[in-house]
Amino acid sequence: MELHDVWFVLIAVLWTGYFFLEGFDFGVGILTKLLARDRTERRVLINTIGPVWDGNEVWLLTAGGATFAAFPDWYATLFSGFYLPLLIILVCLIVRGVAFEYRSKRAEERWQTNWEHAIFWTSLLPALLWGVAFGNIVHGVKIDEHKEYVGTFWDLLNVYSILGGLVTLTLFTFHGTVFTSLKTVGDIRERSRKLAVVLGLVTAVLALAFLIWTQVDNGNLKSLVAMLIAAVSLVAAIVLIKVGREGWSFALSGVTIAAAVAMLFLTLFPNVMPSSLNDAWNLTVSNSSSSPYTLRIMTWCAAIATPIVLLYQGWTYWVFRKRIGTQHIADAAH
Repeated sequence: MELHDVWFVLIAVLWTGYFFLEGFDFGVGILTKLLARDRTERRVLINTIGPVWDGNEVWLLTAGGATFAAFPDWYATLFSGFYLPLLIILVCLIVRGVAFEYRSKRAEERWQTNWEHAIFWTSLLPALLWGVAFGNIVHGVKIDEHKEYVGTFWDLLNVYSILGGLVTLTLFTFHGTVFTSLKTVGDIRERSRKLAVVLGLVTAVLALAFLIWTQVDNGNLKSLVAMLIAAVSLVAAIVLIKVGREGWSFALSGVTIAAAVAMLFLTLFPNVMPSSLNDAWNLTVSNSSSSPYTLRIMTWCAAIATPIVLLYQGWTYWVFRKRIGTQHIADAAH
């Protein structure tokens, strides 16, 4: 395996980590409107991800940086062609971070309600748009012989990519609902478990349609195995959350995300961004990668830094591992 193949796999791992971690906190943000009944319950939900949401976004920064360094042509075509949806995601992530930090700065109900609206919408939109973006990457977009995207914004809104967006939206919300049931106590935990079952069934229908479509279009034996793992894991997660095994359900919803991402990258390889105009114009791991010397330096840096990042992020989750409930929220703590 050559270094550009290794970095294709590493970028797939980074996106898997991002969707696994940011997926549940997008889901929790969406639940502030779907599940929470009052300001206290919304505070409980926000507190479940309060210590970790910003650390989860490190995976996105690393995935973007790794793509820029390892596959500059892929990065250039992707970020120029998908400029508007990626800009919307970026603005959402900025506003979302501000909302988490500023919500509690003033006690007025209107102030906090406005920031809670911001948390909901800036969680929902990225959860939807990431699926649209990856749907287009896998399905192929209008790339010419100069490695430039020549389509329009509206070309990105096709049936396949929109279905992909609905899958990520429902899957992340399900993932967040399972996480909420794992991190809370009392009535909110029980309602979260019930909602997770409903969301899981909706997710299963949408995901099955999307993954089968992907497999039929571009699949191979390895992607078929990944698809089956994703399907079995999702069904098992739904069953386990129904019987109250939140920990196992959360682990399996994470396996579902990992297997689904693996399937997309397996159907993509050796391409990184197929052209819908001409297969000869596909961006591949070989024609869009950096020099071997650059990739060697990156590999050494990653080998040193990655264990450190995993250790401190794992320590954060360990420190804030306990459950919380409305009884832990003081009346003046909003």
